[in-house]
Amino acid sequence: MAAESTHPRPTTRLAPSPTGALHLGNARTFLVNWALARQRGWEIVYRVEDLDGPRVKAGSVERVAADLRWLGIDWDREAPLQSTDLGPCREAMLTLASAGLAYPCALTRAEIAAAAAAPHAGDHESRFPAELRPELSRREFDDEATNWRFVAPDREVVVADEFAGERAHNVAAEVGDFIVWTKRGQAAYQLAVTVDDHRQGVTHVVRGDDLIPSAARQALLREALGIGQEPVYVHLPLVLGPDGRRLAKRHGDTRVETFRESGASAERVIGLLASWSGVCGAPEAMGATEFVERFDLARMPGEPSVFTPEDERWLTADSS
Repeated sequence: MAAESTHPRPTTRLAPSPTGALHLGNARTFLVNWALARQRGWEIVYRVEDLDGPRVKAGSVERVAADLRWLGIDWDREAPLQSTDLGPCREAMLTLASAGLAYPCALTRAEIAAAAAAPHAGDHESRFPAELRPELSRREFDDEATNWRFVAPDREVVVADEFAGERAHNVAAEVGDFIVWTKRGQAAYQLAVTVDDHRQGVTHVVRGDDLIPSAARQALLREALGIGQEPVYVHLPLVLGPDGRRLAKRHGDTRVETFRESGASAERVIGLLASWSGVCGAPEAMGATEFVERFDLARMPGEPSVFTPEDERWLTADSS
């Protein structure tokens, strides 16, 4: 493993995934993350997480950065694209495999589902049953073109969170042995995030509360790799559509880029995000600096926000 960052300043990261344009829900999370960093004196590292190969969209890296800058969100340093900097993740895989904590697995999703009468742990993930695990042994990490799984211990992991409170997860019971290296020859999300947060000195993580279960998996990986202290987590409620489902294309065009190009002002977009963040009741136009001055995490709603037709009319009121 790479040596731990010696950077002394508390650090957070803005970590978009270029699988599409920045939508309003993600923008709200980034804005709150940025505001907390500027209020509390954290350094911000900008890291593009581009390992979800087939879903990465051409031009998304540049468009997301442009949207954030248009909103007034900035950062202090940039990390390399994950896909261009996989050496530390390979080192981590050597460590896991040689300790008997990771193994190659060529089983398909259909084969796993057929063997496991287990509920889905998420939209795209079934529990990997322990009976499909091969005999554990020390291995060489010598096949990057195969999925590798981490051996999930059957015990509870407690995740502390400044906003969401303490949560306990048993990763073995929820998802079983999870993928840490993919057959595309790249680190999977859980491993890449764990390794990069460690080496980039990330001490504070602000993200959506759909990723709370991921915090437990990353805690197990940190323990297995011996790479230091758990970051301080702030997991925020999501933004939903009127149907109560996660904001997505089915709810219309909620891309920040669309509102920017149609003539909406950044101040109106931030004003809507502010209303979802406990800064104000009804939306009111404000810039990023004013948002920082007025934001208080203690007033952040504990329930998901809902993007309504009235919200869309607010955003476009000055662009007609």
